[in-house]
Amino acid sequence: MKDYLRTEIRHVLDTLGDVPESFEIELEKPAREEHGDLATNTAMRLASVLQSNPRSIAEDIAEGLREQVDPDRIRAVEVAGPGFINFRFSQNYLFRGLADLLEAGEWYGRSDQGAGRTALVEYVSANPTGPLTVGHGRNAVLGDTIANLLDWTGHEVTREYYFNDAGRQMRVLGASVRARYEAMAADEVPTKTIEVDEGDAVEVPESFPEDGYLGDYITDIARSVYDEHGASLLTTETLRPFIEAAEEQILAEIEETLADLDIHMDAFFNEQSLYDEGQVQSVVDALTENGYTYEEDEALWFKATEFGREKDRVLIKQSGEATYRTPDIAYHVTKFERDFDVIVDIFGADHIDAYPDVLAALDVLGYDADRVEVILYQFVTLVRGGEPVKMSTRRANYVTLDDLIEEVGADVARFFFLMRSSDTHLNFDLELAKEASDKNPVFYLQYAHARICSVIDKAEEVGLSFDAEPDLSLLTHEDEVALMKELLRFPTELQKAAEARAPHFVPTYLREVATAFSQFYDRCRIVGEDDELAVARLHLARAAQIVLRNGLTVLGIAAPRQM
Repeated sequence: MKDYLRTEIRHVLDTLGDVPESFEIELEKPAREEHGDLATNTAMRLASVLQSNPRSIAEDIAEGLREQVDPDRIRAVEVAGPGFINFRFSQNYLFRGLADLLEAGEWYGRSDQGAGRTALVEYVSANPTGPLTVGHGRNAVLGDTIANLLDWTGHEVTREYYFNDAGRQMRVLGASVRARYEAMAADEVPTKTIEVDEGDAVEVPESFPEDGYLGDYITDIARSVYDEHGASLLTTETLRPFIEAAEEQILAEIEETLADLDIHMDAFFNEQSLYDEGQVQSVVDALTENGYTYEEDEALWFKATEFGREKDRVLIKQSGEATYRTPDIAYHVTKFERDFDVIVDIFGADHIDAYPDVLAALDVLGYDADRVEVILYQFVTLVRGGEPVKMSTRRANYVTLDDLIEEVGADVARFFFLMRSSDTHLNFDLELAKEASDKNPVFYLQYAHARICSVIDKAEEVGLSFDAEPDLSLLTHEDEVALMKELLRFPTELQKAAEARAPHFVPTYLREVATAFSQFYDRCRIVGEDDELAVARLHLARAAQIVLRNGLTVLGIAAPRQM
């Protein structure tokens, strides 16, 4: 309907003159129902352009619209206040829309808006140095749902995980595993004490790196190495066997954790391949050839200040090793070379100072960096009893994503990660997450779906059937009309969420659907009514079931038949 009205309003504006083609026509659902079904502030925004009173402009636009809009879609065009134009849908539009919804079924809400366009969504991308944390969980669910939204709007989507398997942190990981391995394989290993958080200390083998990884998973990996090789690796000088064993096992566990959230990547991109195939060196050479690097203190610097950054950035350290920005630039070059139409990066807020440098380098290299969409998400605090759950990354006693899923369930975890805008801090209330009541927002939606399934089952038990052709024109009760209006918003809400890369729009909308269904069912009986009306209402219930199920599917959350 919004697309239809935009077209009609544009036709009228073309008759007024002096309205630029670039003028965007905004349409929104009014906050108050008595103001209609959609409203536009077009006249007020044109007042300065047309040098006229906004109310007068609104009257002119409304008069033109009344002459041309389809009465089977719009029954009234009204001017209100200082120049708002309000629209009221015709009942025939609602009945046709409901029939289309029922026919589309599981496909309802899908569109071809992005047909023929490819999209790459990079998310999670956690380094393979340990289990996924709760923060990684928000990244994973946010990225996966954005990918779902792009898929539902017709894009050909590739879900990609970029993992850092090169550089210092992998050496520290390998050294941590090796130290634990030595303690198992050698007859006697000297130890030392490492200070950790809040004055705590832990005893480790003397060869354990000062900033090594202390989690129990390191010991588990070391034992698997020992079980396979015995003491034969005690004399090896390379960390490679320990790094490879750690990387393989940690990535396998990461994939298992993601699978528990019903997240499955299409591709894993290996950072080491950027070095092996010369792409990192190519980036450094190209930036140097274009005059955007210089040497200082035996390091190679990128002239980031020439692009408005506060300071220049090191590309190659004194040791000859690249900083993390350098392979990131090379990785993004591959995204352009693979010719994706849409490129989306999901990063934590701690990347806010780094990604602009990458984009600046891409511009220098001749790529359109504006095509890279960076979604920054704020961090997550687990809360129990109103108090934050203490987490210590240094001691490795943090709450893992596996721990969270085990405690609250995958559906609840996904929903709670999605119910707030990504740019706001998320307090994850563990007690609320486990509560089986209407206070729990995911329970509220899943229960609404299960309730509709129960309603349909009971209606069929008394002989009502979907085989009968419904007379949808019987649905004139105010709560029936309100529910139909909510259900027909679904495709627009998905499109809006996809365009804004804002999955949190969907849970908010689905709650409104669930509330509208509850009001409908409380006031409009199905069983016990005249058969024709009962069948029409049964189909309306089925439509609500379809929208809730499809919406939960987009969010990656189950739509249970029973609870």
